[in-house]
Amino acid sequence: MTRKNQEYRGMLSSDWNECLAPCGPFDCMAFMYPELAPALETIFRQYTGRQMTLGEAAAHINALLPGPLTPDQMDVYLSRAFRTYTGVPELIEWCLSEDILFMINTTGMQGYFQRILAKGLLPPVPVIAAHPMIRYENKAINPVIMYDLLEIQDKGAYTEQAARRFHIPPDKIMVMGDSGGDGPHFEWGRQNGACLISSMAKPSLIAFCRQNGLSIDFHHGVTYGEGAPPDRDAEMAVDFLTLTGIMSAYIR
Repeated sequence: MTRKNQEYRGMLSSDWNECLAPCGPFDCMAFMYPELAPALETIFRQYTGRQMTLGEAAAHINALLPGPLTPDQMDVYLSRAFRTYTGVPELIEWCLSEDILFMINTTGMQGYFQRILAKGLLPPVPVIAAHPMIRYENKAINPVIMYDLLEIQDKGAYTEQAARRFHIPPDKIMVMGDSGGDGPHFEWGRQNGACLISSMAKPSLIAFCRQNGLSIDFHHGVTYGEGAPPDRDAEMAVDFLTLTGIMSAYIR
C-alpha cells in the first residue's frame, strides 16, 4: 500500500473509461442487466457530451436499476470482462517507480475500483476520484485516498486537492482525458499550468477545447473524427508505455 506521507515529483491525473480502458462506467450494470444496456449507453453519451449533468445521469440510472451491484456481482463482471488498454498496468508501475503520483479521476463507480484493487487486477493506485453510487465498505484496500466525484467539474478540484496534499506544483501535473466530460478538467489544467494529454480523443473533447481556446499539448492514441465508430483494434494497438517519454520530458 502506498504510504500517506509518500513524496512525489509529479502527477498524472487521468480519466479511466475509454481513456485507459476500452469500457464504459456503466458496463458492469449492463453486464448484469443486459436489457438496460441501450439506455445506459445513451445516458453515458449524453453526459460526456455535456447534454446532461452527471447528477442527472446518476438519478436516471438509479431509477432504472433494481439495486446496486453487490461485490459478488462486480467480481463476476470483472472476471469475465476486465481489461485495460495495452501497457496501462505497466504505466502505473512505472509511475510508482519514478515517484509520479498516478491518479484515476473518473465518473466510474468506486466499487468497481475497490474490487479491481482487492483482486490485484491493477498495481496500487494512491488516489482515485470516482462516483459513490456503488461502493463497498472495505476500508483495508487501496487506494489511500478515495474522493466522491459527483459532477464532472469535481475532477479539477480533486486533482488540485491531491496535488496540494502531496506538495506537487501545478507545472508538474499532467491531465489526461478523452471526451467532453473531461473538458472542465482540461480547462482547470490550462488555467493552472498543467500539461494536457488527450487519449483516444472523441470529437466532444476536441470541440470543447476549440470552443474554450484550449490547446492540447499531446495527442495519444486514436483521435476520432465526427461520427467515427470506436475502433477497438486500433485502440488496443496503442502501447501506453510510450507515454513515459512524454512524462519524463515534462517532469524533469
